Amino acid sequence: MHGGPTSTSPGGVGMPRPRWSRGVSFGLVTVPIKLQAATDGHDVSLRQVHVEDGGRIRYRKTCEIDGQELREDEIGKDYEASKGHVILITEQDLAEMPLPTAKAIEIVAFIDRASVDPVQYGAGSYYLTADGQVAAKPYVLLRRALERNEKVAVATVAKFALRGRERLGLLRPLGDALLLSRLHWGDEIRSPAELTPPETELTDDKVEGALAPMGTMLVESIDELDVTDHYTEALHGVIEAKAEHRAPKPAEVEEAPAGQVVDPMAALRASVAKAKKSRGKTGAHATVHEMPAPKKKAEASKKTAAKKTATAKKAAPKKAASRRRKSA
Repeated sequence: MHGGPTSTSPGGVGMPRPRWSRGVSFGLVTVPIKLQAATDGHDVSLRQVHVEDGGRIRYRKTCEIDGQELREDEIGKDYEASKGHVILITEQDLAEMPLPTAKAIEIVAFIDRASVDPVQYGAGSYYLTADGQVAAKPYVLLRRALERNEKVAVATVAKFALRGRERLGLLRPLGDALLLSRLHWGDEIRSPAELTPPETELTDDKVEGALAPMGTMLVESIDELDVTDHYTEALHGVIEAKAEHRAPKPAEVEEAPAGQVVDPMAALRASVAKAKKSRGKTGAHATVHEMPAPKKKAEASKKTAAKKTATAKKAAPKKAASRRRKSA
């Protein structure tokens, strides 16, 4: 998979400095750990400037009463309990909150990873590394226990160095390390009930027909896909062209024929073949089956046809007799 350089091994070259040192607590055991970011973005950093003269745009924190520009140590927080009633909250108030998770990641349960819905995953994943030689043995013990039981630990963590809030986290083994992924609290996830479409009747045959082409696009791992962040690549091209005072290369885009009615099944076959070709396959065996007609409709058609045939047979002698009487 492409998309920019990332470090995949904890403690490797280019790994960021630890965010903070704490401990992982489960039962009476506490493992001293350090927290490090597990991902590294590859976005191009663009600055805001005044178009007319190229001057940098700065954001300054000022007091709305006296207009004074403030330093970080001069800025506090408050909570508006009701209109006109404001409660000042200091950093000391936050630091002295009676939270056991302020100094350690507290494991509260062990669950199957598959039971966590992906929508619950929040922003940010962090490697936990053993803090010192003494921590190595309990660290490895916890990781191997999770691997052997194919379980993950659900933990609560107060990340004061990470925006000062208590979070829910999922702790699991990844390679030879432990990975902590932030989770949303249950009451932070919106219900999809109001967004779902009205009830729609679909036969099993239609569903099976829709599933048939998907089998040609299955992969064992996302690492098998040859995907690239084309936006970042194109942005680098624009920057290079601007630096060399030339026009950037035009994008190579295949335009769809205008005014043509597209056959969905034909388009799906072409999409499957293209997907297999991009993965280094010929796509020759990529097949899409037409969705079979619902059985109920087919049976109804047979019954209707049989009924019409029987009616025609009964009517035939009467019509013949009528013709004989007329001729006589």
